[in-house]
Amino acid sequence: MKYLRILIIRIGVLIGHNGETWQKLEDITNSTIDIDSKSGEITIDDSKIKDPLTTIKIENIILAIGRGFSPEQAFQLLNDDYEFFIFDIRDYVGNKDNHIRRLKSRIIGRNGKTRNVLEGLTDSHISIYGHTVSIISNYINIDITKKAIDKLLSGSKHATTYRFVETNMKKIRHGWI
Repeated sequence: MKYLRILIIRIGVLIGHNGETWQKLEDITNSTIDIDSKSGEITIDDSKIKDPLTTIKIENIILAIGRGFSPEQAFQLLNDDYEFFIFDIRDYVGNKDNHIRRLKSRIIGRNGKTRNVLEGLTDSHISIYGHTVSIISNYINIDITKKAIDKLLSGSKHATTYRFVETNMKKIRHGWI
């Protein structure tokens, strides 16, 4: 048994229309998932699961949905080539709301430009939710995406970060990495 908790506001997304998302996750993973919609607590019965990695995948899918990803994006984590990572912005600036808001704005950019550029260049999904920045990407591109987000959270200029991403993605395309 595994226990998780996500924000109550995201429980509806996890359950889906008429329970479709919840049912799909149970069917694909051969698990039983109990969701308490009043507290946000989730219990995963993984006793029928043969592969222990499946339990980790279920946890990551639930956490990804809880961090603002759509179910379609989160279900990519069933693929062995995809990973999930969460940055806590408070690790960079503490608990001050105005500093957290400032760093979230750096990642999002004007009209979502920064996030869209990073997603486009790295073929990743990025979600900024609460005090976190989360990434879903394949295992090759996630390291570059993580470094780019870290650079922005640490104060690097956007142009410097974009150049870093473009250079490293070019190396991957040419097989140099």
